Amino acid sequence: MKPEHKAEMKARRRNVALTVAYDGTAYHGFQRQSPPITAVQNVLEEKLAMVFGDSIELAASGRTDAGVHAYGQVVNFFTNGRIPIERVARAVNSLLPPDITVKEAWEAAGDFSARHSAKAKTYIYRIQQGETPNPLTARYAWYERRPLDIAQMQAALHLLEGEHDFSAFRAAGGAPMSPIRTIYEAKVEECPGDILEFTLYGNGFLYHMVRNIIGTVANVGLGRISVERFGQILASLDRQQASATAPACGLYLYKVEY
Repeated sequence: MKPEHKAEMKARRRNVALTVAYDGTAYHGFQRQSPPITAVQNVLEEKLAMVFGDSIELAASGRTDAGVHAYGQVVNFFTNGRIPIERVARAVNSLLPPDITVKEAWEAAGDFSARHSAKAKTYIYRIQQGETPNPLTARYAWYERRPLDIAQMQAALHLLEGEHDFSAFRAAGGAPMSPIRTIYEAKVEECPGDILEFTLYGNGFLYHMVRNIIGTVANVGLGRISVERFGQILASLDRQQASATAPACGLYLYKVEY
């Protein structure tokens, strides 16, 4: 929410939280943008205002980039609207476009913040393998024709687990914050449809951190970088030593824990 409106918003009677899923292909990320650029937040706030009958300013667990998707984005907002909580999801979904859905709504405590109350997040990233691209997954996975060595990538991912300074995988331009993060689990699995699915579960993530990790891990899978070299890149704290950022289309905010 806008800082200048924070006191006004928090004076309202209800703090409503939502779990939201969206296909980010058509949007300029989650965070509110000035017209004519449209972000997921612009659409959600407009439709929620119609349902609740007052102005809506969302706080979100994370600001996903253009083209990034979500299964479990969490937002909250303050309102004096009277619609019963059990009717919120259906009412809002009746107004939303088909690429955005409210999965769940609940009454949150007054001090709950989708952003600041979060304890852990899970992101997944998908790469499509195979001799030819699949047009049905082109918006939802990064296509790589050459076979990736899953065992080598898993060995590299294990090096991320635990508490580390992730400066080597941090993009410039993000909010100022500590680069120290804890990754509880990092893994890759084969899924149906020639899909490799990477899971990163941790207490927080830096700007472009997941996509920078995946771009570098993919080069381990292609034999361009050894597992040992991957560890050296992590320890270097130098973004210039890591690989290019993986495309946005394969990334999903999967779950937020509170």
